[in-house]
Amino acid sequence: MANNPFFSDTAVKAAVDAVTALANSGKLRIYDGSQPTDANTAVGAQVKLAELTLNATAFAASAASGSAGSKVVTANANAITGDLSADATGTAAWFRVLKSDGITILFDGSVGTSGCDLNLATTSIVAGEEVDVTSFSITQLE
Repeated sequence: MANNPFFSDTAVKAAVDAVTALANSGKLRIYDGSQPTDANTAVGAQVKLAELTLNATAFAASAASGSAGSKVVTANANAITGDLSADATGTAAWFRVLKSDGITILFDGSVGTSGCDLNLATTSIVAGEEVDVTSFSITQLE
């Protein structure tokens, strides 16, 4: 028998909104090196380049879009406080979002200048320089 569950807009929106609520006042950390296998895998030799702080209400309410078979639910981040002084110099390759405790991992994704989970103006980060994210969203397939 095939394994092909489909979730309703209501169910996926509830899941995305629950995860993004956990990110309230959380941390957005940007790293160099290879992204770990999944969000449960600890950071290894990767270097943390910058740490930004998410808003007290990190994301706006999610919204569903698309048509049957290709629907997605997207949540857009509210204002993110930039890192006024990057921790290290390197090439941004992936990010991780943590709860406000700075310990509990929520999710991670790729970083680039286009077509990635988090797009920056440049992936070249220099220690001591400011790092800003002007928009950030997460998208979940239904």
